[in-house]
Amino acid sequence: MNTTDRFSRQRGLVPLDKLKELKVTVIGIGAIGRQVAIQLASIGARQLQLIDFDIVEPTNITTQGYLQSDLGRSKVEATAEHIQRIDPGIQVVTVLDRFRPQQEPGDVVFCCVDSISSRSAIWKSVKDQTQFWCDGRMLGEVIRILTATDLPSQAHYTTTLFPQTQAQTGTCTTQSTIYTANLAAGLMMHQFTRWIRRIPVENDTVMNLLASEMSCGIVTIGTIKNNLQEATQRSN
Repeated sequence: MNTTDRFSRQRGLVPLDKLKELKVTVIGIGAIGRQVAIQLASIGARQLQLIDFDIVEPTNITTQGYLQSDLGRSKVEATAEHIQRIDPGIQVVTVLDRFRPQQEPGDVVFCCVDSISSRSAIWKSVKDQTQFWCDGRMLGEVIRILTATDLPSQAHYTTTLFPQTQAQTGTCTTQSTIYTANLAAGLMMHQFTRWIRRIPVENDTVMNLLASEMSCGIVTIGTIKNNLQEATQRSN
C-alpha cells in the first residue's frame, strides 16, 4: 500500500490538496491539544507547529494520552515523535515555550490552552494573521468549541473572552478525561474540514455529556447587531 492509499476512505470529506498547503499551529499540547495534533496528522496535514512549555507528568497518561515512556519529556517532543510515527513525511516544528507575540502562527490556529487570560493574549496577537481560529474548552464532561473565520465570528469570539476572575472555578486541567478530550478534538476537526470544504462553520458549539445535550449555531451579522442593540437597551 502506498502513502496516498491511506487517505482513500476520507476522500470527499477532507480535501488533501487544500490541506497540504496549510501551515497549522496547535498551541497547548495537553488533553485537547495532543488529540488535535494526532488527528491532524492522521487526516493528512503536512505542516504542523506545536507550541507548549510543559513536560509530561503521571496524570497526563490518564487524561492526555501520553505514554509511560514519555514521562519527563516535553509534550511537544513526545507528540512530534508520535506524529512522525504516523507519517514521517509530516514537517513538524516544535516550540518548547509559551506562545509569544514574536512567534509566527500558521494559517490555521488551534488554541488549546487552559485559561481565559492566555486565550485572550494569544487571540489579540494572532487574530489578524490567521484564516481559521478554533478554541477548544473543556471542564469535566462539558465541551465548548469556538471558531472564528470572518468578522462576525471574530466579534462573537471576542465576547467570550471575559476576565479570568469571572471564569467558572477551575481550569481545563482541574477535571478531564481522555474520552472528553477526544470528542472535543473531533468536533474541532469537523469544523476545520467544513471550513476547508467551504461549508458554513458553526461558531459556537457546546456539548454536555452528562446531560446528553448539544447546542450549536452560526453567528451572523444580524445576530451580532441584535445582541448589541439588546445590550444597549439594557444599559439604558
